[in-house]
Amino acid sequence: MNVKLFSSGLKGKIVFVGGIDTGIGKSYATGHLAARLMQQGLRVITFKPVQTGCNGFSDDLALHRRIQGIAPLPEDLAGETCPYLFPYPCSPHLAARIAGEHIDSGLIARHAEALAARYDLVLVEGAGGLAVPLNGQDTTLDLLEREGWPLVLLTSGRLGSINHTLLSLEACQTRNIPVAMLIYNRFPASDPLIEADTAAYLQQRLRQDFPQAVFEEMGEIPLG
Repeated sequence: MNVKLFSSGLKGKIVFVGGIDTGIGKSYATGHLAARLMQQGLRVITFKPVQTGCNGFSDDLALHRRIQGIAPLPEDLAGETCPYLFPYPCSPHLAARIAGEHIDSGLIARHAEALAARYDLVLVEGAGGLAVPLNGQDTTLDLLEREGWPLVLLTSGRLGSINHTLLSLEACQTRNIPVAMLIYNRFPASDPLIEADTAAYLQQRLRQDFPQAVFEEMGEIPLG
């Protein structure tokens, strides 16, 4: 994955990594982006605001650190890189309600800003798709619109992904959310005809509607 063009075009120190759906490859992409940017000399930290379906330590952060080849950071051990961790494997708003908690999107932003004050770049990995609710009022899209963080969007060549990708991009366009990169995940391999056509079609739409965005392909990386 070539991230030089992506990194040179950033307009801020906080970048959000989201997907068209759950299980699209966000965790692996976030870890690999962090590792590649570290190789370019940037001080990078990943941030998982909400993790559901695990206890004690964020599974996604653990994966990021393994891919980066580093031990858990002091910020990880202090809970700064995952302020909301819930055991029930479901949408953030429901997992929080089951745990008797409330997800404060303002607190998420403050945590990201605090990390950005110490690092060159913060990669924020979302949960599920872009319209996932964080609480009774806010979705991830609301957070992105308010904060103006550039978006790295994960998609794939599986059947149905064109629809999900276009809906996600249209939501970004409507809400003036900057799209920095579209990552096309080719793992696992699917129908080669559909894969090739989907990639060509999405590149054409990206040039048309988000000419500043970078299109990158990601292969041989499991979903997560």
